[in-house]
Amino acid sequence: MDRVVITGGAGFIGSHVVDNLRKRGIAVTVFDRHLGPFHRNDLEFKLGDVKDRQSVMDVVERNDGIIHLAAVLGTQETVTNAANVTSVNILGSLNVFDACKTHKKRGVYIAVGNHWMNNPYSISKTTAERLAIMYNREFGTQIAVVRGLNAYGPRQKPKPVRKVMPNFVIPALGGKELVIYGSGNQIMDMIYVEDLAEILVRALVLNHGVFDRPMEAGMGLDTRINELADLVLRTAGSGASIRHVSMRPGEIPESVVKGDIETLKCLDMSLKQMVPLDEGVKRTVDWYKMNPQITQ
Repeated sequence: MDRVVITGGAGFIGSHVVDNLRKRGIAVTVFDRHLGPFHRNDLEFKLGDVKDRQSVMDVVERNDGIIHLAAVLGTQETVTNAANVTSVNILGSLNVFDACKTHKKRGVYIAVGNHWMNNPYSISKTTAERLAIMYNREFGTQIAVVRGLNAYGPRQKPKPVRKVMPNFVIPALGGKELVIYGSGNQIMDMIYVEDLAEILVRALVLNHGVFDRPMEAGMGLDTRINELADLVLRTAGSGASIRHVSMRPGEIPESVVKGDIETLKCLDMSLKQMVPLDEGVKRTVDWYKMNPQITQ
């Protein structure tokens, strides 16, 4: 595979997928609505929107494969925005799937670990997951489905979508209180972003033959939010306090969002190849120390 297009390639996960592909010597086209803060010059950038069917058709035709990351993100952030979320996450994904079908190109679709939650983000992403598997069965497409668990690491922004790691690390480094939604006993399967990028790329370039079920890109570990907050505080050497507040709309108290690492055997990926949580948190804390502008 010589050239790959990444929808949403200017984002957090996308930027790491770009790095992975370039290290492999694979040319990259980023298809996104805007240049990201970590854009690099050794790639092609195409300004576009996955809702634009013809643009998606054209860019897929010119590449050997596609990794589809573009989406409207968020749980609470999407509860009052279901129409736009559905348009991008379902109809935009259908444009990608149809392009794979028309031009006979392999693809990877990133789904979500909390596929069972009832918020517009989870519902729309999981609907598209099911459609991808249906396309594979009915039309012979080869669209691998990878459920990305809770990715963290360098370059992740604290807003507008509130992700757990930057919203722990940045306050910890600033001596400000960490906010935990609910009891903090909910389980989040954390995966270092470079490991997720490796899984996404392997799902595209390897002849794994798994197109009838999702792969789950997580470590399969029972990491509670309270434990994660404590780890961040220790790693940052911070004496910041912790405050618990009510759960956000669209989320479930005491939820368990965890991947089945056995589903990654087809990619020859195992837990021992992944960055341990304590090491990943250290790398993340060090990066935020060196890049205070990400808090803006």
